[in-house]
Amino acid sequence: MKDMSIRNIAIIAHVDHGKTTLVDHMLRQAGTFRENQRVAERVMDSNPLERERGITILAKNLSVQWGEVKINIVDTPGHSDFGGEVERILRMVDGVVLLVDAAEGPMPQTRFVTRKALELGLQPVVVVNKIDRGDADPRRVHDEVLELFMELEADDHQLDGPILYAIGREGVAVRDLDDPRRDLRPLFETILETIPEPRRADGAFQMLVSTIDYSPYLGRLAIGRIERGMAEVGLPVVALHHDADQTIARAKISHLFLFRGLERTEEEHAEAGDIVAVAGLPEVEIGATICDVEAPEALEGIRVEEPTVSVDFMVNNSPFAGREGKYVTSRQLRERLMKELESNVALRVEDTDSPDTLTVSGRGELHLGILMETMRREGYEFAVSRPRVILRTAENGQRQEPYEEATIDVPERLMGPVIEKLGQRRGAMLEMRNPGGSLVRLVYRIPARGLFGYRPEFLTDTRGEGQLHHRFLEYAPYVGPMNTRLRGVLVSMIDGQAVAYALGQLQERSTFFVAPGDAVYEGMVVGENSRPDDMEVNVTKGKKLTNMRASGSDENILLEPPRRMSLEDALGYIGDDELIEVTPKAFRLRKRLLSANDRKKASRASA
Repeated sequence: MKDMSIRNIAIIAHVDHGKTTLVDHMLRQAGTFRENQRVAERVMDSNPLERERGITILAKNLSVQWGEVKINIVDTPGHSDFGGEVERILRMVDGVVLLVDAAEGPMPQTRFVTRKALELGLQPVVVVNKIDRGDADPRRVHDEVLELFMELEADDHQLDGPILYAIGREGVAVRDLDDPRRDLRPLFETILETIPEPRRADGAFQMLVSTIDYSPYLGRLAIGRIERGMAEVGLPVVALHHDADQTIARAKISHLFLFRGLERTEEEHAEAGDIVAVAGLPEVEIGATICDVEAPEALEGIRVEEPTVSVDFMVNNSPFAGREGKYVTSRQLRERLMKELESNVALRVEDTDSPDTLTVSGRGELHLGILMETMRREGYEFAVSRPRVILRTAENGQRQEPYEEATIDVPERLMGPVIEKLGQRRGAMLEMRNPGGSLVRLVYRIPARGLFGYRPEFLTDTRGEGQLHHRFLEYAPYVGPMNTRLRGVLVSMIDGQAVAYALGQLQERSTFFVAPGDAVYEGMVVGENSRPDDMEVNVTKGKKLTNMRASGSDENILLEPPRRMSLEDALGYIGDDELIEVTPKAFRLRKRLLSANDRKKASRASA
């Protein structure tokens, strides 16, 4: 492999500001694809869940060739729940391309990823994207980005970084708004001019593992940037634990890969500054240091912010247990969750007093919901509890809970219900301003508990026109009990199938989660009551037939469509005495105690 100039960059931004679309056009204009090659849009979002939801969940590596320079690019997630992915990826690069929407400006995740990049001393190239939006105000956003940099204490070199303007979906970028819009050449040239080459330190081989991939033929692949020396196939290496000089494993590098376009190419050796994938160390972990066996020196490990939300994963014990899932035992559930820990660094898994229950902690409802959805599609069946925030005790003995900064864009005419609901959920308004386009931007400081289950209400109150984003802010004093669900539920009192006649009789005072023909069981939550109390109902009861029929006595039953929730919505909806039954074919809401008598006994015991 001949020596080649290299740049290592990460694309960072808030969710839906256009990172993955911009990378698509960078690949095309750099000649990564053949002219006649058919390539899917958002080619980097290869995970099925990413394509369905339109978000990036896992960081991806690729490279493009621009002239004589190879640019290694990492496309990172934009949602705060996947901040663990962003934090470890930034250790591989020397600069960042920060994408900001020309109308929305810096958002919560923009602040999060920018703070991480500036703390690491990375050089930013700012791209104000979507300047073709009708409500775009790129000059205002330009000033807001500079204010953000100053607030985050960027150094002079970072503050003086270039700012470009782009339309990502058209593949154009300009240095000035009045310049002709042709292609992404200004962006490529700015990256080469601004981002420094990686430091090529001489000495014994040393590399920090930033991410893990898996090959069915080679096993685990450790991906990271070579910090020092040279990697060669056959080199004897040692893997050191991230928080000590403790040896994890000794082995030889069996295969070595570099990134070219979207593919990995096998090489015999690579140099300091290269981002590589290494095979041959089956027990290596994220954050470990791989180094020459003759010079075992650990690099500083990767620090990831601690989880703030936890749920209980447990073996499904409903009457439908084992009917729809392939993996249903506690052993299989434990093995899958432990495997997830190998690559999901922001996740924690702990044992409980019950052998059938594990506590899983993560960065938010979406983070945990994606894990559940992934496991469900793999054939796992389990039950999960209501999320709860992770409390901690301050040095003065005060109990503290996590708080979020929520940024809300809502039409001015609809902001009344939003302000009212967030006040009920213990939110405190930090800022209100009008960014234009008849929208009002509200910034709230709110306990993380206060946002559980709020998104469906928010979409209803804003008629689908509002946007809600939030990020972890801080730990602060616990504010006491909070009831975010004001209505009770309808609980099936019998096993069977839901019948249209029974649903029709009950629908005036309720909203149903099931449709006629759906199987139900005793203790299953089948709908929402219009009152605060839970109500037991028989949704399997059909109309009794008689020999005498009066004229006009039979009426068509007009049923409202059942309310279908996403997994994240269900996590925010259920109460402390309820569970979600998750299977490959469906998920159902249920009471922890299925028998009405058992629930009455538990209620009396707790009174």
